[in-house]
Amino acid sequence: MVDVGDKPDTDRRAVARGLLRVSAETVALVRDGKTKKGDVVAAARIAGIMAAKKTSELIPLTHPLPLTHLAVDVELTDEGLAIQAIAATTGPTGVEMEALTAVAVAGLTLYDMCKAVDREMTIGAVRLLEKRGGRSGTFVRRADR
Repeated sequence: MVDVGDKPDTDRRAVARGLLRVSAETVALVRDGKTKKGDVVAAARIAGIMAAKKTSELIPLTHPLPLTHLAVDVELTDEGLAIQAIAATTGPTGVEMEALTAVAVAGLTLYDMCKAVDREMTIGAVRLLEKRGGRSGTFVRRADR
């Protein structure tokens, strides 16, 4: 692990996004709440939040962080299910991995809950959009690609 003991606590925030590409039929089932496993969006939100809180147990050499905020949102789009996570803490190291983990696990949860109706789904475009706080300052992705 990287020694962050001498680093000052600062407010830190990260935003990550990903996309589960699904068929139009699957988007309609999710939108109308007609999937066999119930409210897949609510389940994905909870899974993303739970995963972010366990990032240091899942990703080697990451620091356990006291998260002060975590939100996971799923938006139904023409391409599929867009997932976004916002993570925040006050501490000596950033929350990028927590935001990325939340997006990835929310995507896996959506996949699991929709796989009975759509075997062609793909999880992708998991990326950091923004990071604020700390010695390296602010990062904002120039283009959302």
